[in-house]
Amino acid sequence: MQIISKIKTMQEKADSLRLENKRIGFVPTMGALHQGHLSLIKAAREENDILIVSIFVNPIQFSPNEDYKMYPRTMEEDEKLCRQMDVDIIFHPETTEMYPEQLLTTVNVSEITSGLCGSFRPVHFQGVTTVVTKLFNAVKPHVAYFGQKDYQQAIVIKKMTQDLNFDIKIQILPTVREEADRGLALSSRNAFLNPEERAQAGILFQTLQIAKKMLDDGERDGNRLACWMKENIKNAPLALIEYAEVCDTKTLKPLPQIEMSVLLALSVRVGKTRLIDNMIWESEVGADLCVCPNLCVCPNLCVCPAQHVYSDKQEQDRCGS
Repeated sequence: MQIISKIKTMQEKADSLRLENKRIGFVPTMGALHQGHLSLIKAAREENDILIVSIFVNPIQFSPNEDYKMYPRTMEEDEKLCRQMDVDIIFHPETTEMYPEQLLTTVNVSEITSGLCGSFRPVHFQGVTTVVTKLFNAVKPHVAYFGQKDYQQAIVIKKMTQDLNFDIKIQILPTVREEADRGLALSSRNAFLNPEERAQAGILFQTLQIAKKMLDDGERDGNRLACWMKENIKNAPLALIEYAEVCDTKTLKPLPQIEMSVLLALSVRVGKTRLIDNMIWESEVGADLCVCPNLCVCPNLCVCPAQHVYSDKQEQDRCGS
């Protein structure tokens, strides 16, 4: 396994591999590798001749009040894992290599970055699309791999790749979860959770599972479903909701009336740790009835987690919609 820290060296290596007709698979990461990353690396290893993993904690996607300095950096352990996974090259540039002087050029994807995480992290996606563009130009992959846990990020990168005519296929693979912690989505930030916070963080996946069951059983009112998700998350005392949204899977805009598919998206702070999760639901058979969390079928009523019954109008007033 080779470790490359210079952009020019990486570009020259990529050029030579392409001249040999080698198919390059690329997994961009910020390090602190976990099983979620390793699932992407495994898929990339199986599908390509050459596997490149980047490890770079990107400063320009963090706001000044965010956790850039605290973000876990575990290069020694990451290197061991990459060797075990038969990675060919780790691209590990220093910050001064990626941003040697004042940055005057950035990449911005509009509209689909304005909601969800973009509402709470205003510089985040511009930082992500800029660094991914720079990484694509250095690594020159044929295929790049991203996880569904960061669904908005993956959709933004896919749109950027299409709009800017990158000759790169974007693969989005399923979220990997912790079996021992009630389905908590794997994230490098999970390391910040103490035992009590980790236990309560399971409320995210529980909420998504119940919301999916409600959709399976006929709920189609997006506003009502979003309101219920918020109420359910409040059952975890340490959870502070940033958003709980029911969105179109392509535009990422709120979806008042659900038809064939929908994105259920959550961002919740548990203690000081910001966690995100999501689930995509797709209809198999059309249904007209809604089903409450206690599974009592009721065409025009919904039931909150405390089992208080509200009419449609009362529910709208209560949710502020």
